[in-house]
Amino acid sequence: MPDILLITPPFTQLNTPYPATAYLKGFLNTKKIGTHQVDLGIEVILKLFSKEGIQEVFSKEIDLKNISENSQRIFALRNEYIKSIDQVILFLQNKNPTLARQICSMNFLPEASRFNQLDEMEFAFGNMGLQDKAKHLATLYLEDLSDYFVENVDSNFGFSRYAERLGKSANSFDELYLKLNDCQTFIDDLTLQILQEKLDLVRPKLVCFSVPFPGNLYSAFRSAKFIKENYPHIKTAMGGGFPNTELREIKEKRVFEFIDFITLDDGELPLELVYQNVCQAEGFESTLKRTFLIENDDVTYKNNSARHDYKQAQVGTPDYADLPLDKYISVIEIANPMHSLWSDGRWNKLTMAHGCYWGKCTFCDISLDYIKLYEPVSAQILVDRMEELIAATGETGFHFVDEAAPPALMREVALEILRRNLVVTWWTNIRFEKSFSRDLCFLLKISGCVAVSGGLEVASDRLLKLIDKGVSVDQVARVTRNFTESSIMVHAYLMYGYPTQTLQETVDSLEMVRQLFELGILQSGFWHQFAMTAHSPVGINPIEYGVIPQKQEIKFANNDIDFIDKTGIDHSKFSFGLKKSLFNYMHGINFEMPLQRWFDFKIPKTTIHPDYIQDSLLENDNFSFKPSSKVIFMQKNVIAEDFIKTKKGNSWELSQLTFHLKTDILKIELEKEKAHWLIQILHENSIDSVKKLSLMQLKTDFENQFEDFELFWFSKPMRQLKENGVILSL
Repeated sequence: MPDILLITPPFTQLNTPYPATAYLKGFLNTKKIGTHQVDLGIEVILKLFSKEGIQEVFSKEIDLKNISENSQRIFALRNEYIKSIDQVILFLQNKNPTLARQICSMNFLPEASRFNQLDEMEFAFGNMGLQDKAKHLATLYLEDLSDYFVENVDSNFGFSRYAERLGKSANSFDELYLKLNDCQTFIDDLTLQILQEKLDLVRPKLVCFSVPFPGNLYSAFRSAKFIKENYPHIKTAMGGGFPNTELREIKEKRVFEFIDFITLDDGELPLELVYQNVCQAEGFESTLKRTFLIENDDVTYKNNSARHDYKQAQVGTPDYADLPLDKYISVIEIANPMHSLWSDGRWNKLTMAHGCYWGKCTFCDISLDYIKLYEPVSAQILVDRMEELIAATGETGFHFVDEAAPPALMREVALEILRRNLVVTWWTNIRFEKSFSRDLCFLLKISGCVAVSGGLEVASDRLLKLIDKGVSVDQVARVTRNFTESSIMVHAYLMYGYPTQTLQETVDSLEMVRQLFELGILQSGFWHQFAMTAHSPVGINPIEYGVIPQKQEIKFANNDIDFIDKTGIDHSKFSFGLKKSLFNYMHGINFEMPLQRWFDFKIPKTTIHPDYIQDSLLENDNFSFKPSSKVIFMQKNVIAEDFIKTKKGNSWELSQLTFHLKTDILKIELEKEKAHWLIQILHENSIDSVKKLSLMQLKTDFENQFEDFELFWFSKPMRQLKENGVILSL
């Protein structure tokens, strides 16, 4: 039997497993350590949203006179929900696609208040296909049921989080501790029933909870409490994003009534050492790595192992075995293209590089190892892992979950995908840096890249410099243009309320965003208000950034820090207007509306010229010559037809070269000798070739036979080849 049970507590995503346990299982496989993993979140959701689960919900006694009109309606339609729920879930699992027609008939699903959005959303979803529209309607149906649960059954319920408030910046453990010692909720009952089944099946010696977010924390502790009370011989451990950021200063002994070990940062070596302590040693072995535990009745941090963390090439391929991959449900919640990509469809998760290659942004937790320690994985290993995951899961979609994927490595991964003739679909997070040229974006596109997301943050050059983002608004505009022209969707993370940000800068930032959307070079975005975290440069040195922290005694969690901005501006009042304007811009409407119309308070007029972004795109690099650029020849299948052209008594030997592209036929004419030279170059240096010619090497080879390479390279026929992706210069 496996010694370790890896658990993701409720709730994260509905459409795909959170990858942490799959990463750990893949690593533990390399150590021949037996593991079983479970995503309690999807298991609970499927148990709740079933005929039996819904029947149990509606069987609970409620006072119909003291509930909302919406709940009264849902209760009145309870038999319709009970009748339809199993078929709707099968549809969202892509197992019953024909139900889409019934759903879209608007006479199949019972409708409550969530469906009131439909008139407002019609323009946003009007062009959706039948399946996507049905998914959106089915999502509204589930959200109606969710509203009923929250009002009448369990106020902490949420599809992607549970009791999140209890975990958010909980400097004290008191409230969470009281909740854990209070009566179990309905969701608790479902969770613990499933947990007990897994424990009895697996019989582990060690249960490890991966807690990525505050919304997973309560269920992790509730599950650990159940284990301590009913399986006292089993040890418990916790790791993941929440402990890594929030529990680095933990002093609260009561936490260890539930959890025996809390590990920080990269989990592979700390978990291996915990496993050795629990499962292999007769007595307690004191060597641990970045681990909190109780020792001599005190909270103790042990980091006394001399062993180094594993390199990324050594951690193995994520293993999704044990997880019910065919039972995850795809939902479409809101009309945001990137959020739809995130929540619709199954994605295998991989990481191109540990940490962030930039690692300077002042709002980010760059002092922590998961950002600070940068280590890329080779393209060959990454694509090997992609092929392993395709074989294991049958899924060809990949989400690279990097903080910011390195452009040079993205290029090599794209080339490796193309060399192996893989058909994959992938997306990732980036920095909008100048390396993303038209040619690189085209290469990424043909390798299967469909979307990128990146932090534009505050669209103000002064604030971007203060953030140390390393980009300018002009540069972002050119990069988003390059991606868009390659049919790669671009999502921008947008920020307001950064320290010292003025009202004028917020308005000007919105105007920049308006222009980016109006020009069609940005397709998706999301505004969030700046939050100061304890491990960011702003949090570590707040006075330097013009904010005064409101610190409290830390015994439990410590990440978000309340603060007073010396400007005295209440940035939260911008929230509704920024988000409403963005919703309109994402759907191509109301660009002409004055910015003032989005707000119910007086704002200054923008100082940004209405053609600012358009002007920034005028820079033309078509005639730039970078000798170190690597030249990639994407086509080697070319048909050459020699002929003689005569004009006014003069004749020339020419060749017509025909390239059959995927969606077009491209024909160019060159001097015969130069055409045959080019054909030889195409064959000797195709994309299948490991070596890559630099532009200077290509120039040298050309000028060994002919004259004036630049005149040839920038000629109209060669420009046509470059513009159509036959030749890429990277």
